[in-house]
Amino acid sequence: MADAREGSGGYGRGSNPRRDDRGDGRGSRGGHDASRRDAKGRERSDARLRSAGHRSAAAPSERRRSGDPARTAALAVLRAVDDGAYANLEMPKVLRRHDLSGRDAAFATELALGTIRRQGLYDRVIEVGAGRAPADIDPIVLDILRLGVHQLLSMRVPTHAATSETVALAREHAGAGASGFVNAVLRRAGERDRDTWIADLTRGVEDADDVRAIATSHPAWVVSALRQALRGHEAAGGEGQPSLDDALDALLAADNEAPRVALVARPGLADVDELVEAGAELSDLSPIAATLPFGDPANIPAVRETRAAVQDEGSQLLAIALAEAPVEPAKPIEADNEMAEASARPTTGERWLDMCAGPGGKAAVLGSIAHLRGHVLFCNESSEHRTELVRRTLRALLDDGAEIYVGTGDGRELGSEEPATYDRVLLDAPCTGLGAMRRRPESRWRRRPFDVAELAALQVELLNSALDATRPGGIVGYATCSPHPAETIAVVGEVLGARDDVVQEDAWPYFLDAYDEPIERIGTLPSVQLWPHVHGTDAMFFALLRKTR
Repeated sequence: MADAREGSGGYGRGSNPRRDDRGDGRGSRGGHDASRRDAKGRERSDARLRSAGHRSAAAPSERRRSGDPARTAALAVLRAVDDGAYANLEMPKVLRRHDLSGRDAAFATELALGTIRRQGLYDRVIEVGAGRAPADIDPIVLDILRLGVHQLLSMRVPTHAATSETVALAREHAGAGASGFVNAVLRRAGERDRDTWIADLTRGVEDADDVRAIATSHPAWVVSALRQALRGHEAAGGEGQPSLDDALDALLAADNEAPRVALVARPGLADVDELVEAGAELSDLSPIAATLPFGDPANIPAVRETRAAVQDEGSQLLAIALAEAPVEPAKPIEADNEMAEASARPTTGERWLDMCAGPGGKAAVLGSIAHLRGHVLFCNESSEHRTELVRRTLRALLDDGAEIYVGTGDGRELGSEEPATYDRVLLDAPCTGLGAMRRRPESRWRRRPFDVAELAALQVELLNSALDATRPGGIVGYATCSPHPAETIAVVGEVLGARDDVVQEDAWPYFLDAYDEPIERIGTLPSVQLWPHVHGTDAMFFALLRKTR
């Protein structure tokens, strides 16, 4: 089949996507070859003859001139992500802006997020169909093509509908000429199903993990990192466990599944029964969670009022674990005078700290529990913008009179500025986010291998600061939404190896499900590593450290 560039007008980066390029000539009108005439005797040009195989079968008057609302919304999300937005945060805003609900909202969500998840595979398909690298295609046209290929290869959308609707989307947002290019590429993409494309694209690839990277649409370095993570956290290959290859395949497959929408009922402000009455279903995993099978969470009053929220069950569990782990009684504080001693600590209750609190989901769970117990929560963030996000998230708690203080500062300096001050500290450290790729699909494409080392160095600094800010007998919960060993067990190991005032304790006893039963333990390490393919959560890591002196 001819290259899709034939008669398409190009539409690479830097070109004008709205230019209606009609080809390189209209043919000579001097001849009278009957084969050049249509049924009414009108003579057709060479360009029209060449492009006949790529034209829509519908008459011009019957062709859609614009994309339908759901596909338009999906394209808006992809464009926003291309500009740096987070898909999981952008999606609800776009759905509301386009007034989509029910099946249309579900279609738009799967189209946008599914496209981003499998973008790596689709770009390879597009490169074959277009005859050029994706980097040489205008960005908006490339996003439109990705949406079309996702419908053709991964959604139950009839081929003719996927093609015609995507061409209409291109016509509206990139011009008539670009729509012809999109039509040609999608026709090539639709010639094979996804399994056949994967077989063709991986033919001759010798390394099994490179094949996995193409087939599951993960960067090769991420596949390697997840293999290391499964091995490092003792999650595969042991007695009674799946093989490392099988566990890796299951994890990669889980990354490409749409996660269920988990809601949290913030203790003291809402309960799960209220969420169930609003259409959610009880969670088996978290005692304060419910899952929403369909619909917009913002339609639930408790969510609108910030008494409840969308939050992964793994994030809920680690906040509960930090609140439930015991702290040793504080030793008497030596002070020069009675006033200094009185101000050194509150007369009742504990001081809790969320060192990297933004955007505030875990802080809200901690703050709710602290409020019920009469404790105080301090929330820190490194930027004013994220600090404001925390305040918004905690609005209902603050309105309820919870003693919560929110401020902006460098977490690396808190330990020296406020030594031995807090009873419980949560350090949910900045990380690569490789454990949340279901929920934040763009993270797999934004991160690079060198990010790991840079973040690990920051994580070590922050963990040392958190420990310095913790009083003797107090505890620190170190958490990441990445299972990468360099960001998890290696960080904890480096800090423990350099200090003699900290011990690591077994965190698993504090991870209990909705029935107060222990959550399935993976491996023998004292740290907790949750997995999408095992627990149905993000791949959250949690280590429990106690300050001894």
